[in-house]
Amino acid sequence: MLFVILAISSLIIIFFVVFQKRKNKLLLDNIEQQRQFDEELLKTQQEIQDETLKHVGRELHDNVGQLMTVATMQMNAVVRKVDDALKPKAEEAAAVLKESLTEVRALSKSLNSDVIYNLGFDKTVINEVERLNRAGRLEAYLNIEGEKINFENKKDEIILFRIMQEFFSNTIKYAEAEHIHININYTLKGLSISIKDDGNGFDVNTVEKGSGLINMQKRAELINTTFNLKSELGKGTELQLSYPFVAN
Repeated sequence: MLFVILAISSLIIIFFVVFQKRKNKLLLDNIEQQRQFDEELLKTQQEIQDETLKHVGRELHDNVGQLMTVATMQMNAVVRKVDDALKPKAEEAAAVLKESLTEVRALSKSLNSDVIYNLGFDKTVINEVERLNRAGRLEAYLNIEGEKINFENKKDEIILFRIMQEFFSNTIKYAEAEHIHININYTLKGLSISIKDDGNGFDVNTVEKGSGLINMQKRAELINTTFNLKSELGKGTELQLSYPFVAN
């Protein structure tokens, strides 16, 4: 009788262990499937956003840019013909149009991923920093160190640049910063990016994470990039990115 009880107990234990293993495997499979689904969804969202930005960039360059070019030419013609009393005002208007045309062209470049591919990562960031400085909302400083290494996956540099753009946008909209410092450092192992502003800062533990912060972090995960955002009230905000030059 004791032997029968022990045999039944052993079978129950074996059944429970096997059941538990299968349950854990199913759970892990579901988690992995969900992770893959989230990653594919993020990639799709990224592609849709990129195509949208590309379209807007082309429209700015081809349509708005062309209209402003014509307007600038016409205003320059007006400057040559107006009398001396009106000339200062006409020259001022012509200068504003010229600056606006420069801004539209720079913005179209930063939105269109095809242009970014052609320019390369460094030149695209330089273009964006110059655009920030022309806007006059803050002073931006850029430092690039190390020997440039080309990205194996060109799409990764687009995603990195979009993360940086998001940080710039948040700084301008919320931080009330006067300065922003960008440091790009190439090493044999990877690319380190540090962006720091001297704005209001915030408590990272209590701040409500909007789509901007979430998008930055999710994009970094998508390209296997270490994402570290630090901020303190009254002491500004700093973003550190570490991108490995290895297959993701």
